[in-house]
Amino acid sequence: MGCHNLNLTPTEPDLLFPPSAGENRMPPRGASVAVAMSGGVDSAAALILLQRAGYACTGVTLRLVPEPEKKSVFEPCCGLEAVQDAERVCRQLGVPHRTVRAIEPFDRFIIDWFARDYAAGQTPNPCIRCNRMIKFGILWKAARDAGCEWLAMGHYARLIPAENGRLALARARFQEKDQSYVLAPLTQRQLNRVCFPMGTLTKHQARGVAASVDLRSAKKPESQEICFVPDRDYAALVAQRTGVAPPGPIIDVSGRRLGTHLGLIHYTIGQRRGLGIAAERPYYVIAMDTAANALVVGHEEHTACGRLTTGPPVWGAVPPTDKPFECRVQLRARHQAAPAKVIPARKGLTIFLTPPQRGVAPGQWAVCYDEAGRVLVSGEILEAPPDILANRNADACPETEEGIWNS
Repeated sequence: MGCHNLNLTPTEPDLLFPPSAGENRMPPRGASVAVAMSGGVDSAAALILLQRAGYACTGVTLRLVPEPEKKSVFEPCCGLEAVQDAERVCRQLGVPHRTVRAIEPFDRFIIDWFARDYAAGQTPNPCIRCNRMIKFGILWKAARDAGCEWLAMGHYARLIPAENGRLALARARFQEKDQSYVLAPLTQRQLNRVCFPMGTLTKHQARGVAASVDLRSAKKPESQEICFVPDRDYAALVAQRTGVAPPGPIIDVSGRRLGTHLGLIHYTIGQRRGLGIAAERPYYVIAMDTAANALVVGHEEHTACGRLTTGPPVWGAVPPTDKPFECRVQLRARHQAAPAKVIPARKGLTIFLTPPQRGVAPGQWAVCYDEAGRVLVSGEILEAPPDILANRNADACPETEEGIWNS
C-alpha cells in the first residue's frame, strides 16, 4: 500500500524531542543549525523538531539536477520539485531557506566516479561518497556561509559521546530504519558539528511530525534507490558514461565455459537471475575477471567469502589501534551484521568473517559495530574473493604482516 493513502494523525513534536540525555547528542540550545532539506518527510520532520525546540534554523537544499529537467533521476530528491517542497515547509515555519547548486561537482565526483568504478567490476556506494564529499563539503560550506555552526540531517542514526572523548556514530533506536551504515565513514571532525534529530523516532512518528505542518511532505514516498539511476537501469547509465561493455565468457570455478555474458556492467556480485545459464542448480555471480572480461559463477556453496581487505580505516568510537579485536561487521546497506575478527593496520583492515558471508563486493564498505551498535571503524572493501577462488586453508590461523590473530 502506497504511503499516499496513509491516514496521518499529526504528532506533537514536543512529545518526542529532544531525546533523553546521552541517547543522541544534540547541539546546545539556541545554536544556529543548517538543516539539510531534501523535500521529503524526514528532513521536514527534522526541521520542525529543531525549530520548535528553540534552535535558530536555516533550511538548505542541494540542487543536483540540471535544467531543464528530464527523466534523469529515479528519485526526484534533489530537483526542482524537492526545492519547492523544502521552500514551502520553511515558509510555513518562518525559517529562511537557501538552495545550493552542486550540479557540476555531483556529476563529476559522484555520477562519473560511480560509472567508472562500476565499469571496472566494482559495486560502488554513491550514498557514502556523497555524504562525505557533497554534503560535508559543498553543503557544509554553504551552511557556514549562512552563519550556521551545526548541520542537521534527516538520517536515522544517533551520536553518542564515548568515554574516551570521541564521538560514536550509533545505530538508530529503531533499527528497521537505521542508516548509520551510509554515514559510518564520516570522520570525527565531520561528526563534531552534525546532529541527527531523527535518531530516536520511528518512521510513523516522523510522518506525524511532518503532518503537523505540511501534509504533502508527510505523505511522500520513501526514497529507496540511487537517486541518479533512472528505472534502476545501472548498465544503461554506465554505458552512457563509459561506453558499451563487450560480451565475454561465463566460466565456472573450474574454468569451464558455460555461456556468454552481455557485458560485465550488466551484473553484480551475488546476482542469480538473468545469467542465461540452463542448469539443474542455480548459479550465482561470484567474481568478475575484468582482465579476461570473464564472469565467474558458482553454486550457492561457492559464494562464501571468509576474508576481505579494505582501504585505509576511518576510526569511530575507538582511536586508531593495531590490536586485533572482535566485532560485528555490516557489508552493504541491507546486510545483517555478522560476527568478525579484525586485524587493523594503517593501510587497511583485514577482516575474517565467522561464518563466511555471501555476496561480499569490492566497492562497498565494511562497517564494524560493537554490541551496543556503535561504529568502531570502517573501510572500503578492496578485495573479497570467495573462498573457493582464494584457495586458502580455512583451518589455518590467518597470518599477516601486521601480526597473527590468536584465537
